[in-house]
Amino acid sequence: MRKFSKRKDEAEINMTPMLDIVFIMLIFFIVTASFTKEIGLEINKPPPSEDQPKDDKNKALLIQVDRANRIFIDFRIVDLGSVRANIQRFHAENPKGPVVIQAAPDTKAGVVVSIYDQALQAGVQNVSIAQPRE
Repeated sequence: MRKFSKRKDEAEINMTPMLDIVFIMLIFFIVTASFTKEIGLEINKPPPSEDQPKDDKNKALLIQVDRANRIFIDFRIVDLGSVRANIQRFHAENPKGPVVIQAAPDTKAGVVVSIYDQALQAGVQNVSIAQPRE
């Protein structure tokens, strides 16, 4: 039988040459990389036109009608009889301001038509009916 020696013959892997190659490759890629600024499109925006509303000059009057046929003007509950007076007051302050009627899907059509007619009788030319967001 063979005597076991206390000396172990182990195979070693020398990592130094591999690390040298990795660092050389890293330096090569850093030196050869081109750092350029990407060029994008320059957009020339048109100047603001005079037709666009500025601040509160041409604000709109919002009239909402909910499912229970309650009428809200600028988030205040009003009676159907006082809608025309509110629209006339708004039209006096903002002659070019539009009136937007926003009615819930279950609202009676007669209420919406009545509000629309009152807006036309108040002298507002720009009256529109909008769908509510859900």
